[in-house]
Amino acid sequence: MSFLFGKADSSVSKSESDMAAQNIQIRTPEEAVARIAYLASDVIVSVQPSQGQDSAFSSHLKRYAARKDPGLVATTAGSVPEIQSIRHNTDPLLSVFAPIRSGRLTSVTTTSITLIPSITHLYKLASYPVVIHVSLYPAHFPDYSSITAIRNSGWTFLQSESLQEAQDMAITAHALAIRSGKGVIHFFDPSSCSRDKPIAAEDSTSLSEVLNLDDIRRCQASSVLESGIYADDGRVVVASEQPERRPSAATNTLADTTVLGASSKAPSSEGSVKSSQQSNSSAPPSVSSATTIEAAPPLVTSEDIYKYVTLIWAQLKAVTGRSYNAFEWSGPATAEKAIFVFGSDAGLFAEALDAAKPDDIYAKAGLITARLYRPWLGSKLLEVIPKSAKRIAVLEQISRKTTKWGPLLIDILTSVKSGFGGVETVVGHQLGFIAPDTVHQALRGIFQNLASEKPLQNLEVGKTSGPDDTKSYGLEKPKVETAYTKILDQLFGNRVYIANALGSNNTGVSSTIAASPEFGFGSLLARKEHRQRFVKQVKEAASTGSFITESPVNWLAQWAANAEDTKKAGELADDVIARLETDGSSIARDLLSSKGLFRKESLWLVGSDAWSYDLGNSGVHHVLASGENVNMLIIDSTPYSDRAAADAERRKKDIGLYAMNFGNAYVASTAVYSSYTQVLQAMLEADQFNGPAVVLAYLPYFGEHDSPLTILQETKKAVDLGYWPLYRWNPENETKGEPNFSLDSERVKNELKEFLDRDNKLTQLMRREPVFAANVSQDFGTEVRAQQRRKARDAYNQLLEGLFGAPLTILFASDNGNAQSLAKRLGTRGRARGLKTVVMAMEDYPVEDLPKEENIVFITSTAGQGEFPQNGKPFWDAVKDNTDLDLASVNYSVFGLGDKHYWPRKEDRVYYNKPAKDLDRLLANFGGKQLSEVGLGDDQDPDGYQTGYSLWEPNIWQALGVANVEGLPEEPAPLTNEDIKLASNYLRGTIVEGLNDTSTGAISASDQQLTKFHGTYMQDDRDIRDERKAQGLEPAYSFMIRCRLPGGVASPQQWVQMDDISTSLGNETMKLTTRQTFQFHGVVKGKLKPAMQAINRSLMTTIAACGDVNRNVMCSSLPTQSQYHKQVWASSKKISDHLLPSTTAYHEIWLTDDNNKKTQVAGNAVQDFEPLYGPTYLPRKFKITIAIPPHNDTDVYAHDVGLIAIKGDDGQLAGFNVLAGGGMGATHNNKKTYPQTGRMMGFVSTDEVHIACEKIMLVQRDHGDRKNRKHARLKYTIDDLGVDVFRSKVEALWGKSFEAERPFHFKSNVDTFGWQKDDNGLNHFTFFIENGRIENTADFQMKTGLREIAKVHKGEFRLTGNQHLILSNVADEDLPQMKELLKKYKLDNVQFSGLRLSSSACVAFPTCGLAMAESERYLPELITKLEGCLEENGLGKESIVMRMTGCPNGCARPWLAEVAFVGKAYGAYNMYLGGGYHGQRLNKLYRASIKEDEILAIMKPLLKRYALEREEDEHFGDFCIRAGVIVATKGGQDFHENTGEEEFEDE
Repeated sequence: MSFLFGKADSSVSKSESDMAAQNIQIRTPEEAVARIAYLASDVIVSVQPSQGQDSAFSSHLKRYAARKDPGLVATTAGSVPEIQSIRHNTDPLLSVFAPIRSGRLTSVTTTSITLIPSITHLYKLASYPVVIHVSLYPAHFPDYSSITAIRNSGWTFLQSESLQEAQDMAITAHALAIRSGKGVIHFFDPSSCSRDKPIAAEDSTSLSEVLNLDDIRRCQASSVLESGIYADDGRVVVASEQPERRPSAATNTLADTTVLGASSKAPSSEGSVKSSQQSNSSAPPSVSSATTIEAAPPLVTSEDIYKYVTLIWAQLKAVTGRSYNAFEWSGPATAEKAIFVFGSDAGLFAEALDAAKPDDIYAKAGLITARLYRPWLGSKLLEVIPKSAKRIAVLEQISRKTTKWGPLLIDILTSVKSGFGGVETVVGHQLGFIAPDTVHQALRGIFQNLASEKPLQNLEVGKTSGPDDTKSYGLEKPKVETAYTKILDQLFGNRVYIANALGSNNTGVSSTIAASPEFGFGSLLARKEHRQRFVKQVKEAASTGSFITESPVNWLAQWAANAEDTKKAGELADDVIARLETDGSSIARDLLSSKGLFRKESLWLVGSDAWSYDLGNSGVHHVLASGENVNMLIIDSTPYSDRAAADAERRKKDIGLYAMNFGNAYVASTAVYSSYTQVLQAMLEADQFNGPAVVLAYLPYFGEHDSPLTILQETKKAVDLGYWPLYRWNPENETKGEPNFSLDSERVKNELKEFLDRDNKLTQLMRREPVFAANVSQDFGTEVRAQQRRKARDAYNQLLEGLFGAPLTILFASDNGNAQSLAKRLGTRGRARGLKTVVMAMEDYPVEDLPKEENIVFITSTAGQGEFPQNGKPFWDAVKDNTDLDLASVNYSVFGLGDKHYWPRKEDRVYYNKPAKDLDRLLANFGGKQLSEVGLGDDQDPDGYQTGYSLWEPNIWQALGVANVEGLPEEPAPLTNEDIKLASNYLRGTIVEGLNDTSTGAISASDQQLTKFHGTYMQDDRDIRDERKAQGLEPAYSFMIRCRLPGGVASPQQWVQMDDISTSLGNETMKLTTRQTFQFHGVVKGKLKPAMQAINRSLMTTIAACGDVNRNVMCSSLPTQSQYHKQVWASSKKISDHLLPSTTAYHEIWLTDDNNKKTQVAGNAVQDFEPLYGPTYLPRKFKITIAIPPHNDTDVYAHDVGLIAIKGDDGQLAGFNVLAGGGMGATHNNKKTYPQTGRMMGFVSTDEVHIACEKIMLVQRDHGDRKNRKHARLKYTIDDLGVDVFRSKVEALWGKSFEAERPFHFKSNVDTFGWQKDDNGLNHFTFFIENGRIENTADFQMKTGLREIAKVHKGEFRLTGNQHLILSNVADEDLPQMKELLKKYKLDNVQFSGLRLSSSACVAFPTCGLAMAESERYLPELITKLEGCLEENGLGKESIVMRMTGCPNGCARPWLAEVAFVGKAYGAYNMYLGGGYHGQRLNKLYRASIKEDEILAIMKPLLKRYALEREEDEHFGDFCIRAGVIVATKGGQDFHENTGEEEFEDE
């Protein structure tokens, strides 16, 4: 017996040998199917178990797409098919409508779990050439009822039963869909192929011939006019009457078999038995040629489908040698008995029949399987059954049978009874799980029953259940989504009840059903009724009084009266329970068995955005329509970046709008990674609302390995750009005279805006919150940018119309402003020479105008690894792959700004000025003519980029004929910081005017320099810069505010006030800085002044926290010596106050009264005077710190002035050793810049220290470099003058001399964590605050916990120079309460690795404008990846000082760390080793521009080596030097010498 399932086939044609030669081995049916679908589709809808979990198909599809493998059917050669990954429970077939109606060939890969829920879509899609590849579910023992249930939906069904068949039937399915114009479902059981050997991949040439390119293009050209998913678009499929062509192996000879049209609304074939019986007479009626009415083209019938598929199989046979039929017969031609198998065991049965012994009851029996299951062609079945066959056993693997007789049994009975075969008896069997070792036993039972006179129908064969299977398509909650349920637990504790929680024990109910809103709603209603019965029971118990004691009666009566009041019922619950427990009566015990019901539960349904589609929306509707007091938490996990993939045709409903339209529901839209406070507020309000409440919760999810940084960035984009607005809608507010709608973010999407417009809510909102008006009233879309570009260009053209001279367009791409400045200066000089110049950013230029230009110049800097700056990327992306640009009439030139040593390795030299070189080469390829060769500016040249520029610009004027123009005006000198300060009228500038300008969130460039002196920097959110730019919006400007807090000491009251400011006026977080102070981020311009006033009300200030003045004076925290610390701290305060600027501008600008006026003693004619600073203040910033040995926790060597406190013999503060000239700022690859450690000046007494500091500052004021800000710090002044000369100038100005330095000794520069007791008997606890960020998360309520501690704390808080916090001066009697609060909020945990405890990072992205790479958000992740190695090598508790900054300006003082990473480009860092553990020695460059994989590859072996080879008490930095890993840095001036990264020499 030869079983025709492709397993025993040995015929191999030449073409098949060609396929094998490709050396691609296909191992699973899903891989085979995925490959064919990829090649034969424009769009593949890939249905997955979850966003983070691939299906057996999707892993292959993604691999092909990642390789950019081209498809075979694309209208553009080489195009990659689009893959849409859709979760199985989000109505995936909705995604098919849009592409297939637009003429894009669409296929679906899915398991059978999606079929029945999608049945309404299947009927509509049956008349489209869609292919659905179905892997039957569950694996190992699938249920074929998913197929039989949809058999009459109008689709063609093909079945494959081996690996080779899976590939061939996939090809057949796509070719058949294209030929017939109708949908095809190809289904298979993957477990049936588990023993198959790998097969060769398809031959693409043969595949193309089978698919037929002409038919493909006809399908792609037959788009359907836009119509709703729920409407019948009238499409029918008709057959053509073109003559057929016979197939051959060489060419595609299949006929053009279909015409796609919507000419009439006639039902298409349902693929029923009836249609098969009528197929012979299905030809259209003849029509007289004399009539004037054209005959309607014939519909595609079952016979047409059979004709198409047999032609396709004939063609497959010609090229592969494999043959297929609608029904496959396997067995002798004289067989009298047969089995028809519709299940996963056909292969097993076939092998058993082949191996039958002569005396077996099933010897010489046959086996039938369906290859073409629908349309059911009964006549074709009869053709394959031998006339000798009398009895047929039908085996159906149907787990969910809905009728007495199986569907296949009915099909076969109908066919054999109406045909002319010899079959007399058909017996149905229910096929269960058959193990290989039981197949013979099963066959004996089947044939014994078949042979009996009265065979039993529906006899069960095999086990009713298969082996346990991994529930890959069960419902799972992504780990990240626990954030919201944790908040529910935190808010409501044991009061919260989640009806449909995953893992709940719902006997007999599947997890999918139990998690549905319908089931959960029913569960909650039952829960509410249960409590109502309990309340009734309590009332009865209180009235009957069957208690042993008297007290329960009164308490129960009191409770019953307040049972529906959440607060009062909860307050009484503990007392009631206590009385019942004391009573001990039977009725008391009965009530205590349900004691949880004494608290009014907060009832919640928790679901996903799957509820936003049709499948779940009915359940949501029931909840809203019921008016029941039920809360729904619906978590939407679609990342903002993936929003485009979720096409509008899928009709994902906005549940928020849907609920608000009901009018009776509370609705909130929240995002925990945007506003934690708003989430808390929304959940509390939902709980308090008497009626249905919907809390929509955003938590973008790509996969289980998402980093918090990824989630944060996606959330910020979604919220800021209006994709996920934050709001609250409370209908009960009307009764209070308050607005229903509260907008908690700045932008809303159009749909929400339209809803608000209907009730005039938007107008009310804009009147109430004018600052939001410009944002909420505008429309969004990338077309905005295109319109802006066009308007800008047209405006320039109009401006230039009246001018004479040659045109010159100058485009720039600039990151730090240098390229922009050059472009503007070139434009000015061009206009002076009579040229019509236009200057604009590349991103603002309409690319379509490029061929029309006469002369065009590009100036671009270099970003990242040879990339265009942000404002040049859109232009580059538009032109780099453009094949239509003809620049034959365009004259051009390019100038680039770069640094040939920025990427020092030889393999990286290609990045030097790469954008300029690439653009120049591209323009030449387009036919452009050079005005001048590409100019290259190099930061390594003596004058930086100006050296190359000075050679390039004259060539431009020469080429344009304007080189020798007389009478050119004198150019004004560039505006410098010194000019800005001098013209500012003592730091006033135009700050007030800028604050009052509501047309922008920004202030002018000059004012940005001046506001630094007031303690604030303007920044923008770089996470969302590109998205805002794409939508035509200015950057998301906000301000950072830094407090001035000498010595880092704050009272508990001040802590609470700082917490309030961060919550109400900032971004809900605080930053403890490396300068021992508070820093706020995300303060928008309209809230800047209120924030400043709030800080001043807390008796703090921000003046001189930044700018070219003396900044915040630091002081060691020293918790163990409080008396001594108090003396030293007093000196820090004294120095800080002494060196404050005297201008009254700060008070005028920020501290005005309610009328925006401030009374001035001398009237309006105020003339400020700065006795210390003068009108231009200092050349650069000036920093002072105090360290108290043995702790150098403030990095005393890193500051302009470092004071080392010296204790006298009496234990009191005697004075300070003075260091001068430390500083951390540097510039990558600029050897003229470097970090430096302070040089010893000598000793000064306590009473003179503020004067000594003043004189050092004044010498710097008078001798510092005011021309080059990169050379303006005190460290360069001392290096230029020499230490002795500098000291003499200070002493001359002071009139005194420094004494000889006093001895001191440092042991470390890290903090000591946990509890310590001081010399006064008071207690101090040092918190670990990673990188100084104070915030709340779902897992860690740090901000809330610290606030609660501050409310009851009687001592003080001390901020440390390492970004941590000390709870200081806790008396012994207050210790238990503090420890309890620490434990409650998990603030007592200091059990971290020594590396983590010794780490520090600056803010960097997203707010710092100088950042080149991540820092604060990335360092914790990097440390996590190193901690395993530390533990393995016994270094888990070893203190290793690691620091990270996003740029080389050194805010986290990286140059003193034992190991440091300094950002070079996004994801790339310079690595430094060898810093002193006590902060006394600079480190040195070890490797440049390395990424995470290289960092780990270096660090892990180095840490292991350190563990094995270190000497006793040897620190990591010292070891690196002793072991020869790096050379010690002796001082700043040899910082760049003998580095570990050898820079390449110019060739």
